[in-house]
Amino acid sequence: MSRTEGARLFREAWIAGVRRHFPGEPKPGYVTPWEETPEWERAAAGAVYEQVRQFLEVSEGHAGRLAREQKGRFVATCWTAQMYRHFEDPKPGYVADWPDLPGWQQETDADIFEAIEKDAD
Repeated sequence: MSRTEGARLFREAWIAGVRRHFPGEPKPGYVTPWEETPEWERAAAGAVYEQVRQFLEVSEGHAGRLAREQKGRFVATCWTAQMYRHFEDPKPGYVADWPDLPGWQQETDADIFEAIEKDAD
């Protein structure tokens, strides 16, 4: 899968997770379709997709044995690094540590890892 296709898979998994886990009506930016997603966000999604794929590869698939929380933490950490890459002074919510993320976002990050894992099979 190309990086662009991977980025799109990431975005689709994010939107699905938000729709599943967000309490109430999510902000429109949380569920913006791929075609309207800003370029920086597409690039960040592609980078995180690649990091998860590489993580699965170098562990010879054994990263799949991580607990769901560990999978989500990995995605969140990779995303945070991308926020520092794309923004000189990112919003605090963009770079919040795992314990400070809302539960819906933690669940969505774990869903993203699992979607990438499924795609890698």
